[in-house]
Amino acid sequence: MRIAVFASGTGSNAEALIKAATEHHLGGEVVLLVSDKPGAGALTKAEDYGVKTLALAPKSFASKAAYEAEVVAHLQDQEVEFLCLAGYMRLVGPTLLDAYEGRIVNIHPSLLPDFPGLDAVGQALAAGVSETGVTIHFVDAGMDTGPIIAQEKVLIEAGDTRETVLTKIQAIEHELYPRTVKEILDSKDLGGDGHE
Repeated sequence: MRIAVFASGTGSNAEALIKAATEHHLGGEVVLLVSDKPGAGALTKAEDYGVKTLALAPKSFASKAAYEAEVVAHLQDQEVEFLCLAGYMRLVGPTLLDAYEGRIVNIHPSLLPDFPGLDAVGQALAAGVSETGVTIHFVDAGMDTGPIIAQEKVLIEAGDTRETVLTKIQAIEHELYPRTVKEILDSKDLGGDGHE
């Protein structure tokens, strides 16, 4: 299975996926890293592993649809079959969703449906909850609303800060995301739509 990883930031989850693929623990090959932020750390990490990269600034396109059409053209050129969002800070629009329906997954640093969107850890701390976690889900048109595939809890203990909780979450993410993607690809359960 040919995979593209999408990332907007430093790329720690992107790197975990690429590393798993190079070690044959992902169920596919990461052939492209896509970023909406030229200069993002994820691009350098991908290049370090010999993965092709694509950096396109959405603001340089007339519309979100035009941006996504360009991305889809590159994905199709690389014969990409499955997308993993790993810190990609944009809502996926209809152009990308239609091209890869049931074949896009995302990782989110909370136990969805709790704390969707930006700064999920900050939201959890502000709410005073005793646990949060990691969710991997299929992507739909909403923000962090697609069908949940896997979750793992993280305890929030007295004295924890945003940084300490993030460290705990990232440790789980870097193991859970590659493992879950492998399970999806091995089972060919792509969004429950019956496609093999």
